[in-house]
Amino acid sequence: MCLYCFEDRGNRRVALRPELTPSLARLVIQKGKSVSLPLKWFTVGQCWRYERMTRGRRREHYQWNMDIIGVPGVMAEAELISSIVTFFKRIGITESDVGFKVLQEVLKCYGIPENMFGKVCVIIDKIEKIPVDEIKKELKTVGLSQEAVQELLQVLSVKSLTELEEKLGGSGEAIADLKQLFSLAEKFGYSKWLQFDASVVRGLAYYTGIVFEGFDREGKLRAICGGGRYDHLFSTFGADDIPACGFGFGDAVIVELLKEKGLLPELSLQVHNIVCALDEELQGYAAMAANILREKGQSVDLVLESKPLKWVFKRAARTNAERLVLVGNSEWQKGMVRVKVLSTGEQYEVKLDDLN
Repeated sequence: MCLYCFEDRGNRRVALRPELTPSLARLVIQKGKSVSLPLKWFTVGQCWRYERMTRGRRREHYQWNMDIIGVPGVMAEAELISSIVTFFKRIGITESDVGFKVLQEVLKCYGIPENMFGKVCVIIDKIEKIPVDEIKKELKTVGLSQEAVQELLQVLSVKSLTELEEKLGGSGEAIADLKQLFSLAEKFGYSKWLQFDASVVRGLAYYTGIVFEGFDREGKLRAICGGGRYDHLFSTFGADDIPACGFGFGDAVIVELLKEKGLLPELSLQVHNIVCALDEELQGYAAMAANILREKGQSVDLVLESKPLKWVFKRAARTNAERLVLVGNSEWQKGMVRVKVLSTGEQYEVKLDDLN
């Protein structure tokens, strides 16, 4: 991840926010004991990254994050992935379109010291972007031995949990966590969405446990979303460690996927009602009618000036309005307004309170 940084007019080096999780961690620390754990929060905000722009990658994007803080068990990861799957289902995406690659942090089992974990993660995240020889070279620059590099590259080729268990020589904490996650996926009903992939580490240095990444099964797009466990992030800001996990979901890739699948909704420009006072003195009553309709969930274009009906009808045609609501003297004296359905030409009078 490349920071979007520059020098401001005061000759100060500044950087635009690349992601939201550190800000959340600082907020939780600031609130202290005024927040009770476990904490489940979501955020939606703008993020900036100085990266080469490609399809699904922008330097400025909106990102949806969900985090669970204070739960050390895998149940937290299981619920987060369930939330993403639920979202996908609601927008028409299926397990045939998108899957989740999952890996438990196993690098330390292959001779990766904990203080190198972050740097190694950043390098491995490039494994599908640069040649393997370059990966080897970068791993050696952070102090890994030739043997450690070879062992690490071997584990990255593992494509099944059983094979990983064999390579690790038994069942440790990493295997147990993964088995539990896949078991919980069965209970949540999204096991078909999951697959094991040892090369998934994500590009952020603070992950400490299970990491996961949503991907396009056709392979046309980069990662759709991703996240993992970050139990030691809080201590980097001077607080005690708090178990936590979360995910980030940017808007750029999902828009491309929805376009690809023909699922991107078209935003309608149609207005339900145009409300117009036929006399300038009735403008306030027209506003009352507009408010009643808006409170009932209707979209309203309130004509703010005294205009001839010919102008109002032209505006209705431009906005593809469904109805005209006309406030005239004769109707208002009876506490009513006149409604004209533009598609059929039907007209009727209705009491203001019954307007819907």
